[in-house]
Amino acid sequence: MAIISAFTIIRSVSLFHIMLGYFFLTNPRFILDQNIVFILGEAMQLPTPTGFTKPSASTSFLGLIFAFLGLSDLTSVSLPSELSTTYWGTQVPVRLTFLFGITGYTYLFKPGGAFGTQSPSQKYMFSGSDDLKNALVFTWGFLELAIWFWVFITLRDERREAGRKVMERRKAEEDRL
Repeated sequence: MAIISAFTIIRSVSLFHIMLGYFFLTNPRFILDQNIVFILGEAMQLPTPTGFTKPSASTSFLGLIFAFLGLSDLTSVSLPSELSTTYWGTQVPVRLTFLFGITGYTYLFKPGGAFGTQSPSQKYMFSGSDDLKNALVFTWGFLELAIWFWVFITLRDERREAGRKVMERRKAEEDRL
């Protein structure tokens, strides 16, 4: 059995999302100045975004999205145990797939990446997704991927443990008969 339950991790992530929403609304530079963003960005040779130095329409919208995500996750983790286990058992793999795609895309398609532009002499064509290839998006995707994988493993352990208890209870009932 895990030390920290999956639902405790989900509650923590939900509160983290609400906190991110607050900082994106009030002071997005605070998020950009975090050491983990700098270290992962430099290690992966990703550019630092410049549009997060002061609050703007896009950072406000991002803040609202994070706050909404955090509140909806807090609501769904508060469901009765059977419903919550079923919901998160289907939700976590979807989130993992999405986050793996975003993180992989950010790294592989960066300038100089495996599928990105290789040299300055190569003709560059602007893409709408160029703003995704930065240190902040990669750090967010990577950390979320690690946390949701932890939730996935913990949910699997909890489901296995619950199945084992049901089998023991059925065996005890058969022995009584």
